[in-house]
Amino acid sequence: MGRKNISREKIIQSFLSSCFDKSAGGTSLSDVADSLEIKKASLYNHFNSREDMYNETIVFCGREVSTVSFIAEKTFDSITKNNILPVNLFKKLITRYFEFYENEPLLQMYAFLYTEQFYNDDVLEIVNRERERMEDSIKKILDAFVETHKFGEKSEKDITECSICISSQILDKLQTYIVMRKSLVRKNPETGAGSLFSLPTDDFALNRSIKNVEFILKEFFE
Repeated sequence: MGRKNISREKIIQSFLSSCFDKSAGGTSLSDVADSLEIKKASLYNHFNSREDMYNETIVFCGREVSTVSFIAEKTFDSITKNNILPVNLFKKLITRYFEFYENEPLLQMYAFLYTEQFYNDDVLEIVNRERERMEDSIKKILDAFVETHKFGEKSEKDITECSICISSQILDKLQTYIVMRKSLVRKNPETGAGSLFSLPTDDFALNRSIKNVEFILKEFFE
């Protein structure tokens, strides 16, 4: 094997790719080294052990998913100018949010975190933090709609409970979407790198999420 320019991030991405295919528990250092076409011993130039690589992968994934925002740049402008209904806005935002996970690295990261939350407290903390961040984003959107006085008064408790319900619907269906996409990719290994972009999108989970959120919003704003 020739000398390669291998970084910690490249190793983590290779580890994630193997976890996506085999699971974290089923991924060995040899799997990672083979995918990078380097010697297994070379990995120790970057990580002290497999456990060290695993823990750094958790940190890396937590940092990356925290950059994904449910709120778009002009979300609040469209609300304050009264030129969009809640149902239509959430449809756009949910679709946009799901499309972020068409990006293969993010899909692999989300799948890794979703699976490992049942085995690792640090991962569970990341997942819970992301759920809280989603709830907070949705609450800010609902607050903005209520402040326009177009839909009448709503208590803080009502807004908070509605935010939790909507967040739960979106994230639960996103998990379904991830599982379906993972299954599709694994059944089509011949597509290779970037396979998500060459495979058809199954919109079942996305459409179900939108429909469920529409129902919650109609109940909330009636």
